Amino acid sequence: MRFFSLGGVGVLAESVASSGGFEVDPVEERDFGDGEHKSRPLVSVRNQDVYVIAPLHGHAGRAPGDLLMRLLFFIATCKENGAARVTAVTPYLPFMRKERQTKARDPVTSRYVASLFEAAGTAMVMTMEVHNPAAFQNAFRCQTVHLNAHHLFAQRIGALAQHPIVIASPDSGGMHRANLVREALVEAAGRDIGAAMMEKHRSNDVLTGTLFAGDVEGADVFIVDDIIATGGTILRAAQACREHGAARVFAVATHGLFNPGAGGLFADDKLDGLVVSDSVAPFTLPSEQAQRLDILSVGPLIASAILRVHGGGSINRLLSPHA
Repeated sequence: MRFFSLGGVGVLAESVASSGGFEVDPVEERDFGDGEHKSRPLVSVRNQDVYVIAPLHGHAGRAPGDLLMRLLFFIATCKENGAARVTAVTPYLPFMRKERQTKARDPVTSRYVASLFEAAGTAMVMTMEVHNPAAFQNAFRCQTVHLNAHHLFAQRIGALAQHPIVIASPDSGGMHRANLVREALVEAAGRDIGAAMMEKHRSNDVLTGTLFAGDVEGADVFIVDDIIATGGTILRAAQACREHGAARVFAVATHGLFNPGAGGLFADDKLDGLVVSDSVAPFTLPSEQAQRLDILSVGPLIASAILRVHGGGSINRLLSPHA
């Protein structure tokens, strides 16, 4: 087995390797003056089961498309040099939010990205909390592993709560995701947990919708989403929770992208806290804002998934420990 990290050995790659008990194998990565680049493994990959972890969120002046191309080239290089199998480990997988046409002549980028991975010789794509898991699985013809942090979030929510708990979705499309966290919390806490939902419609990046469903009076409300970009969706839902009598309101998301404009999340008193995983790093926030984040490490989860895939174990048992 070989484990490589592109873009340098970051905190998450180190966490995965140390949790899994394996080394991060050396890679040469070179940038050329004209913007081209090359990456190559510095150890033999012949007949090896290869895993490549790569941060694909835009950062350090590099766009997601450029980072994706670097990963695809490296996968193809490993295959060309005799790797038995190559698994792409992409904690955050970009371009997955466009999985269907919502307007005339819209692209379906999830399917295009899947085709690129397959063309490079990828045997498996392992990722976390895509926008639509069913569309993600349907887009790929190679194997996929879709991980989630539901049980990690449930544990942290249980520790933070001081009042009755309500799990809220900031829109109708996220109800299934929020319910999975709610079910994990019910398993862990052994008691009933409330549910709520905020109406949301988006057109040309303008959010509308005022309907709020659920009883949050006197409760600690945890708004669950897959991605925090600028935070506008979260703040709308938080405002509605406050107006309906919530005692405290928290935001919970797997991927903290925190795009420009997200600073309002930390200046607004509607939120009592934000809980995110370290699937996206380094965070692009000023240090005083980053210190307000409650960050959960998914390194042990990814390491366990890699070891199970390598050894033929069950991913379902990993994600549903009480099943």
